Amino acid sequence: MAEKLQKVNRMITDDATSFLQRYQNIVLGTRRICYLIKYEFITLFITPIPGALGLALRKWLYPRLLQACGKGVIFGKDVVIRHGLKIRIGSKVVIDDGCVLDARGDHNRGIVIGDRVILGRHTVLGCKDGDITIGDNVGIGTFSMLHAVGGNQLVLEDSVLLAPYVYLVGGGTHTYSDPSIPITEQELVYKGGITLQRNCWLGARVTVLDGISIGRDAVVGAGAVVTENIPEFAIAVGVPAKVVKQRK
Repeated sequence: MAEKLQKVNRMITDDATSFLQRYQNIVLGTRRICYLIKYEFITLFITPIPGALGLALRKWLYPRLLQACGKGVIFGKDVVIRHGLKIRIGSKVVIDDGCVLDARGDHNRGIVIGDRVILGRHTVLGCKDGDITIGDNVGIGTFSMLHAVGGNQLVLEDSVLLAPYVYLVGGGTHTYSDPSIPITEQELVYKGGITLQRNCWLGARVTVLDGISIGRDAVVGAGAVVTENIPEFAIAVGVPAKVVKQRK
């Protein structure tokens, strides 16, 4: 897993490739010149347009950057698409202003978004060789960050609700046992990603660490840090989060 992440990082720092090749590796995920021209045109002239005209043009042109896109998808102003050929979006999805969808990776499937999903303003979906799967009828609050790293899976099942500023850390954690070695050079530990089962609700500023599953219909109170699995129908609060009540 650590080798995978290092390979992704080398996309940025590899001096053996040209600037254009690094740009294609990091942003586009393909060396096809026709895709490069299309991407540059859309991001330069269409992405920043405000108002109804911008919404209409992006609704028409943004799907051309993606692997698949359903009907009635709304792309807000300044939405960033990276490795779009690994992104699939369902129907009637709203992607608000300033969101980032980054499906970067060598061997991952990328980002899959179901139907009737709302991504709040400035939400980030970021992959580094991981996969993010979002079910139907999911609501994600503004400034939330969802990461899947090094083969990990980050899954939000149907009807999951995230309040603003939620952070899902579906990625490797550096060990720090040897103080003589920089932390960035020490081994990465992966715990399998994160699963939020259907109908669960996370309050504002909740942080969920790698390797966690939150059961169906569970509620996690604002500001909690989830370090252990939460059972279904539970209500959990605190740092670290503890179950304080059952919904049934």
